[in-house]
Amino acid sequence: MSATIIAPRPALARGTRHDGTRARRRRALVWVATHALAIALALMFLAPIGFIALTALMTDQQALTSDLWPRSWSWENFAAVFEKSMLLRWAGNTLMYAALGTLFTVVSSVPVAYALARFRFRGRRAAFLLVVTTMMLPPQVVAVPIYLVWARLGLTDSLWPLILPLVLGDAFSIFLLRQFLLTIPRDYIDAAKVDGCSDLRTLLKVVLPMARPAVAAVALFQFFYCWNDYYGPLLYAGVEQQNLTLSLGLATFKAFHSVQWNLTMAATLLVTAPVIIVFFFAQRVFIEGVTLTGVKG
Repeated sequence: MSATIIAPRPALARGTRHDGTRARRRRALVWVATHALAIALALMFLAPIGFIALTALMTDQQALTSDLWPRSWSWENFAAVFEKSMLLRWAGNTLMYAALGTLFTVVSSVPVAYALARFRFRGRRAAFLLVVTTMMLPPQVVAVPIYLVWARLGLTDSLWPLILPLVLGDAFSIFLLRQFLLTIPRDYIDAAKVDGCSDLRTLLKVVLPMARPAVAAVALFQFFYCWNDYYGPLLYAGVEQQNLTLSLGLATFKAFHSVQWNLTMAATLLVTAPVIIVFFFAQRVFIEGVTLTGVKG
């Protein structure tokens, strides 16, 4: 009776696993070396956010020391911010300002940008130069006469003096949209005209779907500007707590709790979190619109 002997191959299996592990480590080291500068810059930008988050979870006493790591996690600091401030009311005011401002800016700037990019009329370049010139005018220069106008209309101590002017468009948004619309081939517009489309229908059915990245970029720019605006609410919102926005309310909260750095950092984290979340989900279309790439499809 003969017996069949099967030779084991543990050494080969171990060698294959070790070779695979070494290859993965080598690829990881190469990736880190290739992106070393980007990793260093990312850590540099994330360090302040990490410091704010860690300080927000400290106690009052530890927040005044040089410690960088909380001895005990004080999650109740976030609840204390809501108890000691009108954060929800400020968030509602800011959301109203940002949402209406973004809507009015997009609706009013798109037709102007389309006209400056595609229509041929006398004075078109002068009109575009006037739009660009308004971007160079500091808002502080015209703050006093504009404030007097809104005061006579009885709209001060509110956010309406900041929202209503956006019905007439925004210079930067018009400029950005015009530059993008110039990259759209005119053949698409001519084809729509041949099919019998009016200028308005051509804009809505042909141009806007192709200019979606630029419109999204303009909307995000305006939303972030309104959300972070400090000068405008400081000028028009007044001194009543219920009229403040998040940026102005955060400054007021810091003034009342100047020695409670844990509460100040917790409020700062709550104010900045929505903007970070919005940008995280919209970064692809935002970057695509900013780079002003050509037409898709």
